[in-house]
Amino acid sequence: MTDDRGRRRALPRETLGHDVVAGAVLGVHSVPDGLAAGVLAGVNPLAGLYAYLFGLLGGALLTGTPLLAVQATSAMSLVVADTDVAARPDPAASLAMLGLLTGGFLLLAAALRVGRLVRFAPTAVMAGFLAGVGVKIVLGQVGHLTGYASPAADRLTRFADTLAHVAAWRPASLAVAGVTIALIVVTLRTRAAGVGLVLAVSAGSAVAVALNAWAGASVPLMRDLVALPRGLPLPVLPAWADAPDLVVPALSLALVCVMQGAGVAAGLPPPEGRRASPTRDIVGQGVGNLLSAVFGGLPAGGSLTASSLLLQAGARTRLAQFVAAATMALTIALGSGIVGFAALPALGGLLAVVGVRAVIRARPDAVARAGPYQAVVLTATFALMLLVPLQFAVLAGIGLGLILYVAEHSTRVTLRALHLDAERGLREDDPPAVVPPRSVVALQPHGSLFFASAPRFESLLPRIEPGSVGSVVILRLRGTTHVDLAAADVLRRYAERLAAHGSTLKLAAVDPDVLAGLRAAGLVDAVGEANVYPGGAWVGEAFRRAHADASAQVAAGGAAPEGRPATSL
Repeated sequence: MTDDRGRRRALPRETLGHDVVAGAVLGVHSVPDGLAAGVLAGVNPLAGLYAYLFGLLGGALLTGTPLLAVQATSAMSLVVADTDVAARPDPAASLAMLGLLTGGFLLLAAALRVGRLVRFAPTAVMAGFLAGVGVKIVLGQVGHLTGYASPAADRLTRFADTLAHVAAWRPASLAVAGVTIALIVVTLRTRAAGVGLVLAVSAGSAVAVALNAWAGASVPLMRDLVALPRGLPLPVLPAWADAPDLVVPALSLALVCVMQGAGVAAGLPPPEGRRASPTRDIVGQGVGNLLSAVFGGLPAGGSLTASSLLLQAGARTRLAQFVAAATMALTIALGSGIVGFAALPALGGLLAVVGVRAVIRARPDAVARAGPYQAVVLTATFALMLLVPLQFAVLAGIGLGLILYVAEHSTRVTLRALHLDAERGLREDDPPAVVPPRSVVALQPHGSLFFASAPRFESLLPRIEPGSVGSVVILRLRGTTHVDLAAADVLRRYAERLAAHGSTLKLAAVDPDVLAGLRAAGLVDAVGEANVYPGGAWVGEAFRRAHADASAQVAAGGAAPEGRPATSL
């Protein structure tokens, strides 16, 4: 016992060093990354930095997955950019309102346990979404990379206009961006990947400062755009009047947050000794958004880059996130003057690499090869991402995912014929095209029987023709957990047509919950209580009983035998 207690006391010391190192690496890495997020969102770059700090801190308090780092993500920054918060009378107050609404929606989502709805976002939709995010990131940085300020209104036309004015590109901006991109690509392949962004942006910014000082260039620096505060930010009052206009963007941000957070958490180690709670992850992200909004930061969510960096740097517990937040706070409080020398082309180069990696990570080529259906969904989602504001593209993508889910399940229903052998059991075969006369036809449906699949299910049932007399059709429902009103109506019509030809429909191995629904839909009354055989613990017993009764009925010339009460077997 003494040794066990000693080991438990020593455990924090064993993990402390790993957490401190990993947290310090993430904290240093997050400074240029946070500024880049602000640039991507089209707001004060410091808002991205504050989102990295306070989103990380708020999320670390409550997330169920210890290493799920909550920071401003590229997708969420793009939603903010498409919302055009910067054009409002008080951008900081509007941004705070947007963050509060996003956090509120996330807490509501956690209360409603909507994390389970993530499964309705198919791979093709997510691949198109992520690829679109990556392309929009790159398109949005063309101006910073080339130094040409296009007057066009949207990313695609700005990109085309920039290509048409190559002569107006600034060599100094291209040089700074080129140095930054080259260093990022090189360091990503080394052990210095954790601090590679810092080194690359610092080197690119140093080139910019040198060109401005000695070559007469005018590469824009951070200090030229915003007034850098001395110390940590003060709370920001939200613009309550803007709330109605920001509801849809906030809802989109919350949906992106839930989807991305679930995807990131799935690849991280769970809490020791128990499973991670998706609901707690959503709560943590909600609190991170609220805290970020209070201090003027961007909306934030589960970050794949930050979480992966913590894992790769050796973090063991959520303490690493608090160390990262402390590192960022010290940098902001003591090093604001240094932050002011960050060059916009360097941050643009960083974002360009992020965008390209997002497209590669989405693997759209692999998804497209999975089949024509996936290729169409992928292309449609990708086109939406480029052609409409991201907040609407997100909602459309979720809707497309739901439609895809229903469409896929509606076409998956199949129908097989069952043949009962006394020695070998049940054998499946193709069902007959027509119900034969004076025969027992046993059928087994596979798949969901709901409104979308009901027409296909009806088309699979054997046809009833004038010669289909004196027969019994048994529908075995073992494994079917839901039959909705549309499918029940199909069976009711089928039973009535059989009865009109002197034949009978029997339902075998019916689940108790399904039976209750069929009773409420009136199907039990249509087929008769004696023709319903509820399922029980013994697989096949209800079906064998139905088959024996059907065989006796056919042998008697089609007259229904005395119905026995339908008891559970």
